[in-house]
Amino acid sequence: MPRPVSLAHLTMLDATPLELIDAASASGFSHVGLRVVPPTPDPAWRSIVGDTQAEHEVKQRLATTGVKVLDVEAFWMGPDFRVEACRPAFALGAELGARYLVVICNDPDRARAIDNFARLCTLAAEFDLKPALEFIPYTHVARLADALQIVNAAGAPNAGLLIDLLHLSRSGGSSADLAQVPPALMHFAHVCDASAAIPATTDELRREARGNRLYPGEGALPVREFLAALPDSTPVAIEAPNPRYAHLSFAERAKRARAAMTRALGAFSE
Repeated sequence: MPRPVSLAHLTMLDATPLELIDAASASGFSHVGLRVVPPTPDPAWRSIVGDTQAEHEVKQRLATTGVKVLDVEAFWMGPDFRVEACRPAFALGAELGARYLVVICNDPDRARAIDNFARLCTLAAEFDLKPALEFIPYTHVARLADALQIVNAAGAPNAGLLIDLLHLSRSGGSSADLAQVPPALMHFAHVCDASAAIPATTDELRREARGNRLYPGEGALPVREFLAALPDSTPVAIEAPNPRYAHLSFAERAKRARAAMTRALGAFSE
């Protein structure tokens, strides 16, 4: 079976879920990653969880286009994180057919983080969802080893990792490091590109990650090596908010993103 290729919502976060699905369908993506709740309090972001009409429209659009949902995001575990508060979003994710949950941990207390992640996995199992823990250099789970420690300590059968090429690179890791990850824990991967210059501060790292990435093949990251290091069945998603394309329509942005992914996937398999 071909590797699932998804369009992550952050690539065009200004798109509504319906607009994202339409753009993915028009450009040939088989899957999307949907942001259904704001990862942190954000009055500018409208959650669709609990909005009956919005939920119905998304389900209908998925059915009409045939686009599938790879993951729903993003669930940030901070010091005040409450697992049970995620239940409505998990339920919606299951109804949309999602396979994974994107989970980020920004809690300085490692023991509490492990406990919360384990309990999150237990709740996710009720909905047949797999939490994918993502490490991010400007959080308290900054490196691959940090995320792998939490997943292993939680011991949940549905737990795994989301590996983002930008975060792997900016945290000092390399594609060779993926050899330490059992294939079963490699839930899915985010692919993008970036300049060779590494941001010097935490704020600059955050700005790059959230709004200044490049499409695969436009920068200096080892995209080909990264893809080659992933298990053949691991789904991949392009997560590349690119300011150079912000003036284009969602359909055109998605078309260019899909073309970049096609070239990248073709290059690594040659």
